[in-house]
Amino acid sequence: MDFLTEPNLIVALIEVAIGLLLLTKAADLFVDGAVAVASAANMSPIVVGAVIVGFGTSAPELLVSGIAAANGDLDLGVGNVVGSNVANLSLVLGAAALIIPILVTKAVLAREAPLSLLGVLLFAFFTLGGLAVWEGIVMLVVLVAALSWVIFGGNEDTVEELEIDEDSSVGRSVGITIVGLVGTVLGAQLMVWGALGLADRFGLTGGFIGFTLVALGTSLPELVTAVAAARKGETELILGNLLGSNMFNSLAVGGVIAILGAGAIDDQLMRTYGIVSMVLVATLAWVFMVGRRKVSKPEALILLAVYAFAILTISELGIGESIRDAIESVV
Repeated sequence: MDFLTEPNLIVALIEVAIGLLLLTKAADLFVDGAVAVASAANMSPIVVGAVIVGFGTSAPELLVSGIAAANGDLDLGVGNVVGSNVANLSLVLGAAALIIPILVTKAVLAREAPLSLLGVLLFAFFTLGGLAVWEGIVMLVVLVAALSWVIFGGNEDTVEELEIDEDSSVGRSVGITIVGLVGTVLGAQLMVWGALGLADRFGLTGGFIGFTLVALGTSLPELVTAVAAARKGETELILGNLLGSNMFNSLAVGGVIAILGAGAIDDQLMRTYGIVSMVLVATLAWVFMVGRRKVSKPEALILLAVYAFAILTISELGIGESIRDAIESVV
């Protein structure tokens, strides 16, 4: 069968493409608008950086995973969280550090680094036995406690890199925020529909699609931003923002999908290889930060190699005969 004559497959690909475009563009609008509104409301810089920007950069993961869990596909939601956490601290951090060394500040080592690792470990522990509503509540409570520590810790250097237009009106900023949020929601829904369509067509599990295609798509904003900042030599926030994103992914997104779609994780590959990969990458990044107080080219090459190995291995394990047969049928 000709690849281009299969309607369901084409629809799924279009949904993924449009959803990805909406996510990358709308998420940026949402963050920019939210930061401007917070600034106009005289919120402290740390609140803007830790809460507004932290939530905004994790909005794609939150919405994609939340919608998937609410629709009964918990595997896709979990796979997205696991894959995004792996991508953030291997692909994104490695790509940025390949351009310029990423220095690790004392503030990051004192708060963001241990909190991010704690969030990943807690999410991994809960996921191994399936997710329950009470576990989701625990993760959200831990998130609130973690944010309180960051906010009251006085780490005011977390938003030095933000560019806020002081002349922009509050009304315009609110409008941008709403447009960005709506676009992100629509993009997330399209990504879920398209991802599930591809999974069904090729006989793939939701966890595998979430770990690879969806996770890479929802991590693209972080990748583009980190590389751009590295090229400009503005590296102070790259590591902190990535660690913060993993903290939100693990605790906020993990908490939401546990509450909306509590149940067992059917995808055996995600409960074993996926979770182990996430914990190992988070631990490896922490070792680099503590050991050398910077992430430079040697560490970058290792992180990028780890990401490539993780994707290749999970693809080999997750594809199976079903997708090979499906590919042969459309070429």
